Amino acid sequence: MAHPKRQHSRQRQRKRRTHYKAVAPNFSACPQCSKPTLSHRVCPFCGYYKGVQIVEIKVKAEAKEQ
Repeated sequence: MAHPKRQHSRQRQRKRRTHYKAVAPNFSACPQCSKPTLSHRVCPFCGYYKGVQIVEIKVKAEAKEQ
């Protein structure tokens, strides 16, 4: 396998790495509760996905009682 004869400079390394960026997630409003949620996922606040309830969300007060 080929090996570089000389070390690449820091500037050259950093030029290559300029494209490695963190991307902010795109949020959309939930049609049921209008809270921001990630697309193509069950809403963590109401438990709906595409108009169908998938997960039953318990309120904190109910969870403490059980």
